[in-house]
Amino acid sequence: MRCAALACSVLIAGCAVGPDFRRPSPPPVERYTPEPLATESVAAQIPGGAMQRFVRDLDIPGQWWTLYRSPALNSLVAQALRANPTLQSAQAALRVAEENHLASRGALFPSADASFSTTRQKSAPILSSPLNTPEPVFNLHTAQLSIAYVPDVFGGVRRQVEAAAALAESQRCELEATYVTLSSNVVAAAVQEAALRAQIAATEEIVKLETEQVALMQRQYELGAIAEANVIAQRVTLAQAQATLAPLRKQLAQQRNLLTALAGRFPSDEVAERFDFANLELPVELPVSLPSKLVEQRPDVRAAEAQLHAASAEVGVAVANMLPQFSISANIGSVASEIGSLLGSGSGFWLVGVNATQPLFHGSTLLHRKRAAQAAYEQAAAQYRATVIAALQNVADTLRALQYDAIALKAALDAKLLAEESLAIARRQLELGDISYLGLLTAEQAYQQTVLALVQAQANRYADTAALFQALGGGWWNARPAETKG
Repeated sequence: MRCAALACSVLIAGCAVGPDFRRPSPPPVERYTPEPLATESVAAQIPGGAMQRFVRDLDIPGQWWTLYRSPALNSLVAQALRANPTLQSAQAALRVAEENHLASRGALFPSADASFSTTRQKSAPILSSPLNTPEPVFNLHTAQLSIAYVPDVFGGVRRQVEAAAALAESQRCELEATYVTLSSNVVAAAVQEAALRAQIAATEEIVKLETEQVALMQRQYELGAIAEANVIAQRVTLAQAQATLAPLRKQLAQQRNLLTALAGRFPSDEVAERFDFANLELPVELPVSLPSKLVEQRPDVRAAEAQLHAASAEVGVAVANMLPQFSISANIGSVASEIGSLLGSGSGFWLVGVNATQPLFHGSTLLHRKRAAQAAYEQAAAQYRATVIAALQNVADTLRALQYDAIALKAALDAKLLAEESLAIARRQLELGDISYLGLLTAEQAYQQTVLALVQAQANRYADTAALFQALGGGWWNARPAETKG
């Protein structure tokens, strides 16, 4: 009686054994770097040269890529969100987790099953017939309703439901992470295409200049002003510049394939959108969320928290399995030798039973399962902390990258302008005979290197800006449900 009273009181109070989950405290830091960061002014009217500034706690729009002011980019991201199979897979995985959660809740309610059976049998002559008849061969028709209920006295079932809900939440966060990663990958691929196009254009311009120089030196050679070796050396320089075009065009073709695949298409169905730096505007206001807010925004941190919650609930399940288990069952039905007599007088039967089971000895299986659940919780807690640290590191790395991207772009632009001026002077000096061909060759090589370095510096600024939006969570909390759940 005391055990029954205790079980009833626990059930009524709605308690469940095991630890009650408490969300981890936010990281006790106020910023990502030892000192406040600021971006440098590039002071140049070139793509990617705009002045950027960090704005603390600026909210991130759900469609943050629209800040690049590129209709082509907006269109391609929209295509990817509609048709990319990776996102569709994540959406289906979420539906699986949600349905499993709903299915787990069924254990909280009684179950009812209806059954009907028909048998034909013969009784041994030395035994009395189970029917009120001497006939040894007879038919037996049985119809019954069975009801079973397992009261969740110690909350084991509720903990299982709690764990399933946490796993569904984790999968929801995985979907959000897939959404953010997909949109970020499209932006990064578009920026890389623009960079390749810029490198190809710059290389073609270099080839044009080298071709003109070859023609000029050929005329000088015909006039006897220079040696043939100088003309041949210039042709080698031209051939080297031309040789760099094929690898760049190969990379561009492969980048087009990547963009097409991200949009959920086959390579033969290439996307129509094209990307150049001139059609991409660099976002100038960059959000910087507090670390305490970042853990709310990052899908991977939220997924790790949900996994920690599920591990906490599993500890309660393991504890409950070591406690008494109660069950209530009832059967009601009718049995007769003729189907038409099933509802007749004297054919009915019923059964009501209560069962209580206390595990006594299972070879320490239940104990070790509880310890395993506790260890799994500790593992999930450590993984959560590692995820938070990695998230803050990711933001810090991106902030540092943006800080030095501006410095690098300014230096690359200055170097390119100086190399361009140096090349022009070297050409005039060569025409006047003031320098040798080697001086011109040095100036040409320096100019080629600075042109390509400038393109890479521009690409880094665009790409790292997108990386910051991704590192801060990608604004999924401001996205429309159709964008994240399909």
